[in-house]
Amino acid sequence: MANDNLLLARLKIDLGIMQSTVYDERLTVLLDVAEREIKREGALTLSRENAADGELIIDYARWQWLCRREPQAMPRDLRYRLNNRVFSEKAGTNNV
Repeated sequence: MANDNLLLARLKIDLGIMQSTVYDERLTVLLDVAEREIKREGALTLSRENAADGELIIDYARWQWLCRREPQAMPRDLRYRLNNRVFSEKAGTNNV
């Protein structure tokens, strides 16, 4: 739970809405959805305790938040990191 609060705080910083708690519930759900979508996309096992996995979840959730009004392609760096994460797990080198 403490790590969930940390991810939420970091996502809010990335989005520039640090002072408000109005969106906390929605952003928490968005983090959960992002994690599920990443797992489904590559049949990955993610851990919110792992810093790299946490950053991936935050970046994916941030992209989803920014796309809510105007759909846009996934940023190349996010796509690259997702692909690397999938390939490393499939190869058994889960040292991200």
